[in-house]
Amino acid sequence: MRHADDLALALRIADEADAISMDRFRAADLRVSTKPDATHVTDADQAVEARIRAIVAAERPGDAFFGEETGTTGEGSRRWIVDPIDGTAHFLRGAPVWATLIALVVDDEVVVGVCSAPAMGRRWWASRGDGAWASPGEQRLRVSGLATLADAAISYNSIQGWDGAGRIDDLVALQRDVWRARSYGDAWSYMLLAEGALDAVGEFDLKPYDMAALVPIVEEAGGRFTSIDGQEGPWHGSALATNGVLHDELLRRLAR
Repeated sequence: MRHADDLALALRIADEADAISMDRFRAADLRVSTKPDATHVTDADQAVEARIRAIVAAERPGDAFFGEETGTTGEGSRRWIVDPIDGTAHFLRGAPVWATLIALVVDDEVVVGVCSAPAMGRRWWASRGDGAWASPGEQRLRVSGLATLADAAISYNSIQGWDGAGRIDDLVALQRDVWRARSYGDAWSYMLLAEGALDAVGEFDLKPYDMAALVPIVEEAGGRFTSIDGQEGPWHGSALATNGVLHDELLRRLAR
């Protein structure tokens, strides 16, 4: 089943989210507080999620909703999963590497994903069976065909995340064996993968709202997205996204 109407709604939601977030980006009166998990939240995170929730309630009243800031409401086979500002740490410091992530899940499969990064002037999106795309320019996305780990460019996103998972030695060993390893950060790493500019991304300590929108974009671009231990989808607390060719080799390298 195609999801053109749902994708159109997600893109319209992203337009409204971008207007709210850009109005608050680098605002002198930005309000920042700390959540119980010690991460930061801004008034922009809260306002964006509130607006997205309201649109979904009006346009898809039978659908469930799961947002980072307000949790879950509703039940059923269709669920919208939203991270209003992925990369809040960048946002509150005035760095442009942040995005709104919007996903639709049907029967536990992510069928629509939008990653909108207005401060970078970029947006990426996909729906199942219809490819992955980016603006400006309506570019169709395709992962790299690189097949040799020694030539690969990877993003590990956070040394602290690998260290906290007890995997810092694995990361150091991997860095020795690839061409280039950097921490590009948050959703942008996965979009660089979908564009073919990176070959793999690995990350720990994630929630479904950090990953759901990224899954169809990576996969519709020809890549593969699992947890570090090879489980499919955004449900298992970690991510290994690759161009597909390198995936099994990296799973073996990172196996416990």
